Amino acid sequence: MPQPSDLIIQSAVRSIETRRRISSLVRQTPVISSRISLAEGTQLLYKTENFQTTGSFKFRGACAKLSSLPTDIPVVTASSGNHGIACSEAARRTGHKLTVVLPENVIDQKRRAIESYGTRVVVAGADSSLAEVEARKLAEVEGSVYASPYNDPVVISGQGTSALELLEQCPVVDNIFISMGGGGLISGIGAVLKSFSPQTRIIGVSATNTAALAASIKAGEIVETAHCDTLADGVAGGVDQGSVTLPMASEVIDEIVQCDEDQIANSLRVLAWTDNMIVEGAAALALAPLLAEPERYAGQTNIVLLCGANYDRAQISNVLRAD
Repeated sequence: MPQPSDLIIQSAVRSIETRRRISSLVRQTPVISSRISLAEGTQLLYKTENFQTTGSFKFRGACAKLSSLPTDIPVVTASSGNHGIACSEAARRTGHKLTVVLPENVIDQKRRAIESYGTRVVVAGADSSLAEVEARKLAEVEGSVYASPYNDPVVISGQGTSALELLEQCPVVDNIFISMGGGGLISGIGAVLKSFSPQTRIIGVSATNTAALAASIKAGEIVETAHCDTLADGVAGGVDQGSVTLPMASEVIDEIVQCDEDQIANSLRVLAWTDNMIVEGAAALALAPLLAEPERYAGQTNIVLLCGANYDRAQISNVLRAD
């Protein structure tokens, strides 16, 4: 079994340090068992970041970043919703002045949630990747710190704190399924697991309609991809050129699975009607591979990382009614 690189080990150590700093801010989210019927000896457990403060794992990274900055430094970030909500709550606690740049296709409910904090909101860019470009420009013009949703070692270390909790809650993990967006979540969790539980297989789950990180890992460099609408809007968008998540994700991920919109919708319905949890599409995406091929993971302990529950009510109602 290959030893983790210095990059991965350093990130894991940083997550340990970050956990100490943000422990009073974030929740330790529970690990719960699924009710889905599976082969004998198979465990399916959820790490429930949908129960995190602000309803998403993003709060970990937001707290990690803002708590590392002096409070008199203004911060600009970009978000399709969850990161902006998380940063808004973190800024409320730390006292930072915050601006969030949202893409034009942001879900109205997420925009309203961000605005409810009194956060300054700027709408720019057709999708999440273009909103990030505009946010970096704005930060440079205004002399603010740009806080990337994923391309930041401090933010990544915050996401990795979820894995530190998981190893205490479930010491043996055979497989963990994690949805892939810009790569901050899977890089942070992957760095911790490959450092302290190297036998754990990390399965990255990508939405077919927006698969920039998967394509970049395959190419060995950041590539531009088309982005279509997806139920998993939380993972929509591209990856920064030079993003630290590309080498990290490339090292820690053992397998990448792509799932289409029908699979995401089915996963949403199973979570709602079998496990009594309504989550966002990006969270349901992580469960889809196991539902598609349960025999591949039989007799093993499987963790599905439920990344959030900030869904669009109208959209989720339509999906659930279609059952």
